[in-house]
Amino acid sequence: MRESTIVRKTAETDICLRLVLDGDGTFRGTSGIGFFDHMLTLLAVHGGFTLELSAQGDLEVDDHHTVEDIGIALGDALTEALGDKRGIRRYGCFFCPMDDALARVVLDLSGRPYFVYDVAIPVERIGTFETEMTREFFLALAMHGKMNLHMALLYGVNGHHIVESLFKGLGHALAEAVSVKGQQILSSKGVL
Repeated sequence: MRESTIVRKTAETDICLRLVLDGDGTFRGTSGIGFFDHMLTLLAVHGGFTLELSAQGDLEVDDHHTVEDIGIALGDALTEALGDKRGIRRYGCFFCPMDDALARVVLDLSGRPYFVYDVAIPVERIGTFETEMTREFFLALAMHGKMNLHMALLYGVNGHHIVESLFKGLGHALAEAVSVKGQQILSSKGVL
């Protein structure tokens, strides 16, 4: 089974995250941030992953440390669960409509992290979630997941719909990229 459990403990957060790539499309646990939990649920459902999370963070300060550290842990778990990446499709792309919003998510599990984020969210908060943390989560995931991740909002006006289209789109693009299509490593270098 392609899975990993990551424990990350700092002065600001205490996180245990389990990822199963060939999972059942469920999220269990909580970040302590309701809207972010909703987004993690969508990521698991649309990616077909099992995602389990136990997180304690300094939410009395703000969302930053908790959200970013969950992104770090998820990226580390993805890297570990993929191993040498033998047989995976490597690339994923998805256009995700969510009512008024349309997001494009394109990624390459290249082993060379890079992040492009062309998204404007018109509100500062959705529930208690600080919307600028959307970018920080994806950045941490891209760097620690060693992926080339490009995300763009083509259009949209509702903040909830915009963020939801990004998480759903990421789930679908990741599901495509981690799916197994053979036995070879998809690189002329022979390594990813």
